[in-house]
Amino acid sequence: MLDLNWLNTFVVLARLEHFGKTANALHMTQPNVSLHLKQLEQSTRVKLIERNPFRLTQAGERLLESAQNTLMELQVCQADLNAINDLCQGTLTIAASDIISRLLLISPFQSFKKMFPGIDLSLLNTTSSQAAELVKSAKADLGFVMAQKESQPLHFTELQQVRWCALGDGLQAWQQGLATNQEEPTLILLGHDTRTRDLLDLALPTLNLPTYRIMEVGSVDAQIDWAEAGFGVAIVPEFSLHPKLNLKTTITPLPQFPTTSLGYIVRQNQVLSRAIKQLLHWVSEEIVQAQK
Repeated sequence: MLDLNWLNTFVVLARLEHFGKTANALHMTQPNVSLHLKQLEQSTRVKLIERNPFRLTQAGERLLESAQNTLMELQVCQADLNAINDLCQGTLTIAASDIISRLLLISPFQSFKKMFPGIDLSLLNTTSSQAAELVKSAKADLGFVMAQKESQPLHFTELQQVRWCALGDGLQAWQQGLATNQEEPTLILLGHDTRTRDLLDLALPTLNLPTYRIMEVGSVDAQIDWAEAGFGVAIVPEFSLHPKLNLKTTITPLPQFPTTSLGYIVRQNQVLSRAIKQLLHWVSEEIVQAQK
């Protein structure tokens, strides 16, 4: 019988391709990583890796495929067992971007902690794409995402439509060629590792700017701050401006930009615990309140 701890060590080692890094990732000593590999090779009676340079053998490649599937299925099973048992203790892991978590999740999280004090809420700050991968692998129980397409093995539920606006002075003057500033206009956008950037790049020609340059930043808050400081025009979701008070720069709705969806993802056929259902109810209420 193959030990699950050996298999987990082997999977991490195959990913990191380094014994020391694997030991750090698993909070183990390096000799223990080597011991797990030795025990696994003795149990399977085949050589699984070559060390110099590091590579998996053909047998190692085959075992890796099954080990990854087995560990993920067990993780999914444990999540469903927790839900069936009406989880009242343990950890509930949520994956969401910084802007979604701060605008939508703070108040629901406060309510959650009061009703479910035995459950530790763990928030993973991710992009929507990363959140999808975490939910697929059962490393997150629930993900909040933008621009999610329905795809196996995930189920997406829309919470609200997202519309876009431009924050910053001078956009109309640039569009009409009336700007007195001789520099090219600067568009302040999120980096290319976000789904929203893929959508926006397709829509940017509708701004009718003959030329422009792009300043990439890491968060919607950074977009807003740079635009407020006069460094250009930020293209941001309208809902991100709702909690912002005393904005000094011009807000221009962009109805020609395609709307997208903000919602949550779970694994298809995932069993939802009472705690998750209640959290989703509070999030829906938060969205309704923000739209008033």
